[in-house]
Amino acid sequence: MDTTTFGKLYLIPTTLGENEPLEVLPLSVKQAIENINHYIVENEKTARRFIKKISSKKSQGDLILESLNKFTEPEMIPTFLQPCLEGHDVGVISEAGCPGIADPGADVVRIAHEKNIRVVPLVGPSSILLALMASGFNGQNFAFNGYLPIDNSERRSAIKRLEKLSKDADQSQVFIETPYRNDKLLAELIKTVHPFTKICVACDITLPTEYIATKTAKQWTTENIDLHKRPTIFIIQA
Repeated sequence: MDTTTFGKLYLIPTTLGENEPLEVLPLSVKQAIENINHYIVENEKTARRFIKKISSKKSQGDLILESLNKFTEPEMIPTFLQPCLEGHDVGVISEAGCPGIADPGADVVRIAHEKNIRVVPLVGPSSILLALMASGFNGQNFAFNGYLPIDNSERRSAIKRLEKLSKDADQSQVFIETPYRNDKLLAELIKTVHPFTKICVACDITLPTEYIATKTAKQWTTENIDLHKRPTIFIIQA
């Protein structure tokens, strides 16, 4: 099969909140959206809204969207790339930030490589990297750990394990939480880690309400910040 006739798979970043897209996204994202009609998205409604916001003249009727989320049957994913095999470019759009990073986009990218479809990542905001940049922690050795366990004892054990790993390897430990549990997680961090272990809290990144601060656990005990339902990145460095 002549793979030079295949379309490309574009990984299209979105905003991290209700920003005007071109405040935080480069022109290449707008150009890609104006040229692509086939999309793989987490949520069709929000994807259509994003596409309309960044390219108001684009015909919504021309769009063909496939949903890729936790409800998608795994055997359906390869079919989403059929347009690429027929010569059409396809765009992957996640709910926020960069596709393939802490979202289901990685599955379709893996299959694209298996099918010799060229993957094109476009520049956009990653809350993980932006938080690390602003933390003052080690940016040469770090790990993103996703979500910590929900169970209280398991979560405490995970925090202690990450703190030890951070100290032993001089490695920044990055993780996230479901937004409505943010305040509980920060309280747990403050209570569990050594008083002089540093904690970075990066909230509402790129938005007008952005808050980023790095303090020791002991210093955080005197702070009063409301993180409820606000997208937040947590980083610790012992």
